[in-house]
Amino acid sequence: MTAPASPKATDGPPPASDGGGLDRGVLAVAMVVVLGAIMSILDVTVVNVALKHLVEDFDSTLPTIQWVATGYTLALATVIPVTGWASARFGTKRLYMISIALFVAGSALAGMAWDDKSLIAFRVLQGLGGGMIMPAGMTILTQAAGPQRVGQVMSIVGIPMLLGPIAGPILGGWLVDDVSWRWIFYINVPIGAVALFLAFRILKKDEPKRAERLDFLGLVLLSPGLAMLIYGLATGAEKNDFGRGDVLGTTIAGALLIIGFTVHALRRGNTNPLIDLRLFKRRSVAASSGTMVLFACAFFGAMLVLPLYYQSVRGETAFASGLLLAPQGLGAMVTMPIGGKLTDKLGPGKVVLVGLSVVVLGVAGFAFQITPDSSYWTLGLALFVMGMGMGMTMMPTMSAAMQTLQHDEVPRASTGLNIIQQVAGSIGTAFIAVLLTSRMEAEGLPSGGLAHAADPNAPKPSPEQLMAFVEKMANAFQTTYWWSLVLLAFAFLPALMLPRKKPKAPIDAPMPMH
Repeated sequence: MTAPASPKATDGPPPASDGGGLDRGVLAVAMVVVLGAIMSILDVTVVNVALKHLVEDFDSTLPTIQWVATGYTLALATVIPVTGWASARFGTKRLYMISIALFVAGSALAGMAWDDKSLIAFRVLQGLGGGMIMPAGMTILTQAAGPQRVGQVMSIVGIPMLLGPIAGPILGGWLVDDVSWRWIFYINVPIGAVALFLAFRILKKDEPKRAERLDFLGLVLLSPGLAMLIYGLATGAEKNDFGRGDVLGTTIAGALLIIGFTVHALRRGNTNPLIDLRLFKRRSVAASSGTMVLFACAFFGAMLVLPLYYQSVRGETAFASGLLLAPQGLGAMVTMPIGGKLTDKLGPGKVVLVGLSVVVLGVAGFAFQITPDSSYWTLGLALFVMGMGMGMTMMPTMSAAMQTLQHDEVPRASTGLNIIQQVAGSIGTAFIAVLLTSRMEAEGLPSGGLAHAADPNAPKPSPEQLMAFVEKMANAFQTTYWWSLVLLAFAFLPALMLPRKKPKAPIDAPMPMH
């Protein structure tokens, strides 16, 4: 038997009252959403610690293996565009549960991979399955809490970003060292099962409303366009030859598809584009997007190579390098809840500018301090500072766009901003990995790169040769961090245009479904 439905049944929990924090209903939904997000984000940080082992086990190279990370985030970006339509057509609860189920299936297959190509393919499948977990969850929470508490909501969604950098590398390092790298994927199966059970029990039953027609042409243009453009650029950088026929053809084709999508989405007669690019005409949304692109490229790229430094230059195990990465998550844990509340009180622009400044200080610590014998305390402090800055940058940047939107615009804006974040992360990881490899080659290191550094069959070098080897590798890592610092510096330009006043009362408060 079912209780009579209230007028807002399909909206999930009602918005919190204007006074105080989030109510119990919103917090219950937040618990479900956070668990699914933890699974998705945890998988990214777990894989970063295992990259060196994957290079060695599959006898591959870093530019190839980094597609285990880049392919995953790129797949997320290609499937995110259908989130808005699917949420309306099937309901957010059903969409959220389907996404988790497909993500778990992809995880199980990735654990069975037999070579680098199959692993990359299964990671893409995993990303296609889980690409809607975060945007669907953000839509559920944002609409439940209302725009006046969007900063607090974003700080809750940011919990996985706190736990992921702490638990992910440590868990991944232990699994890689003491069990098998395959279990960094198998571990998602039990977590996903719990997330599905809680979603089924806690989230209210969907009553899907009549959805607008899916912009199929936009999907055909955008998703392949993103994939082809990033693949072409990354391959050209890897081969150091953008004029190659295959590289040039793929890059140009991807760019043309994206241009075609832009024209199609902005066409006056298109009232239901896959991504509402008209929203990006608003200053706050455009500024948030620009800040997110540059920040994600620099930050996620920098975090990709740090475990490689600890393992390849300092000779640490995967588990030890995971422990050494923990200060970043601890720093974010300190500032992210504070950043959410300050965003609601002071405005996101002020918070983001402070956050970016703190991140720059942390990355500068690596750009100046990475050597073969850098103090772990100094590097840990720099990493802690980076985490503090991230906690005051990422979620407030998303909040800056959301606070200016009306209720019905939130799902589409969430979709667009999540695509931007994932695409920027893909570009950043690919760019930094290729740059690091190029710097190693410029330093005269062997083409085997990271695999050669730990190859037990390679001739044993003399102490002098070993010292020269690790010195050159450290130089390559240091140069890579200088590039991350440059990207972060450019992020200040769009961040200066973010709103610096606290949000006003909503223009269009959440209304009962009609």
